[in-house]
Amino acid sequence: MNAKHMGNNEQATLWNGVAGRAWVEAQDLLDQMFQPIEDMLVQAVSAESGQRILDVGCGTGSTTLALARRIGARGRCVGIDISEPMINAARTRAALEDSTASFICDDAQKHAFEPESFDAIVSRFGVMFFDDPIAAFANLRFAGRGNARLQFYAWRGAEENPFMTTAERAAAGVLSNIPVWRPDEPGQFAFANQSRVYRILEESGWAEIEIDPIDIVCTFPEKGLLRYLTQLGPLGRVFQEVDEQTRRQLIETVRAAFDPYVDGTEVRFVAACWKVGARVPSVAIASK
Repeated sequence: MNAKHMGNNEQATLWNGVAGRAWVEAQDLLDQMFQPIEDMLVQAVSAESGQRILDVGCGTGSTTLALARRIGARGRCVGIDISEPMINAARTRAALEDSTASFICDDAQKHAFEPESFDAIVSRFGVMFFDDPIAAFANLRFAGRGNARLQFYAWRGAEENPFMTTAERAAAGVLSNIPVWRPDEPGQFAFANQSRVYRILEESGWAEIEIDPIDIVCTFPEKGLLRYLTQLGPLGRVFQEVDEQTRRQLIETVRAAFDPYVDGTEVRFVAACWKVGARVPSVAIASK
């Protein structure tokens, strides 16, 4: 996510630190923002009794819980994420609604899944952070039974998602230490290159690969915008480290940059994504 390559140890530090805590604090805002993606993932999963579903990079658990509600008590829905703060929040949410969903705090790239233990593997923006994505998707394929379906959503390029980079672009005129995105490195836009995504899945043993561009309208209340721009993303990771005068300058400058996305009491933007699908081959590949 910054100028230096961020491997999985650094990802673990980030998501168990400031970034993970920020996502927990902004859970309601992010869940509302990404509700359309969650809805599409849930509708794509069969409600057939006994389904076993893995949600990768599950964060605070909104999609996992929604999937568990869809498949019912006879199914099994598991969320996995590297962030302990987010997994703790997910477990709390599950307990509050008496959900059958369960959660694992671990790196899905390396976790020792039981072989052929899931009928579907899904993710809402949770698979772009692996240090070795080929190894990660091979491990996930190992966890799926024959013909198990993979479906995930990932961001296309930063240039197609101006909303997502508005804060750091605006803040660059005030600060010189804003982290920058690097193509193909772990981070939000790591899967921007369609050919690379296809190659990762092909080399990790997936079949019937489909990668389609999809533009999704996302919204959240305007009253949450200040929280969004000061807590999340590259700006959120440095905002608390600057002095009060710089914070005021950042808020004024960056908030104004979001004016084109504000429509009355609502913030509205288009998320330019890849909708990715694949299957575990019907003849299982034994090795990872």
